[in-house]
Amino acid sequence: MEKLHLLGPGRCFVEFGAGRGKLSHWVDVALQNVENVQFLLVERATTRFKVDGKHKRRDSIFERLQVDIQHLCLKKVPVLKKKKLPVVGIGKHLCGAATDLALRCLVESYTACCDGENEHPAPKRPRTDMTEVVSNNSADNEGNKDNCKPVAGIVIALCCHHKCDWTHYVGREFFKSVGLGPVEFHYFQRMSSWATCGLRETTTKASTSEESEDQTNDTEEHEQTLSKTESGSDTLQGILTVEERKEIGCLCKLLIDHGRIEYLQQRGYKAVLQYYIESAVSLENVLLTAVPSPSLIPKPTHV
Repeated sequence: MEKLHLLGPGRCFVEFGAGRGKLSHWVDVALQNVENVQFLLVERATTRFKVDGKHKRRDSIFERLQVDIQHLCLKKVPVLKKKKLPVVGIGKHLCGAATDLALRCLVESYTACCDGENEHPAPKRPRTDMTEVVSNNSADNEGNKDNCKPVAGIVIALCCHHKCDWTHYVGREFFKSVGLGPVEFHYFQRMSSWATCGLRETTTKASTSEESEDQTNDTEEHEQTLSKTESGSDTLQGILTVEERKEIGCLCKLLIDHGRIEYLQQRGYKAVLQYYIESAVSLENVLLTAVPSPSLIPKPTHV
């Protein structure tokens, strides 16, 4: 985040799937003496053992939003509507479809008013029409686009691709462009678990020998369902080696993530995937980062 120049003053960090709020806590620690910083912690469930009370910097304001990401329209959040701070979207433990919902929330519900053009509305989701209202209300867009700023950056640690869903997946256009559809996506989504469950035995041994209180709490926050995924119904077991399964699983995850990169690039963001930690520490070690291209940042108007 420091390399992307996202740890600056006058920003609002939105943590999706915040859980206990530890990611925001450590971002706040990294900010040190930076002033005028707001944190929005988005979590749909009631969370125990929150670290909200451990924040020592008085220049940072923390606020929790108990709402499902698919029902969240950032442009209508009071603090963002009032202060109009540049948003930095962050996430860890943002499993599967939650990542796609967060990307759509950032790109379509908050930045739709920043460009002067009406884009196609997001695919309809049950009881959710916020993004359509934002996209279709051109009069409101014209009135607000001078005040709106694009999302300053997106930093999300990707995980649990086996929990992705075609309905919410943001890379559907990419899949269609290469002749793939929901059926193929379903198989890629299921096989993506091979990247992690292929080493199930060694992973289990390592986790039981090196448990700590902190890791135990993280397990509660982040559902550990990999050991159950595909178990008992894997007809290819015995045909493919563990290494072959792992390689196929990694390719499936990469394909799904590439669709997300395409989605962001088509909307004016410079998006990349990178490893942020060694696989020996975590098999879910891919980070998606995105910052707006220069063309997306509105130029100041001179009167």
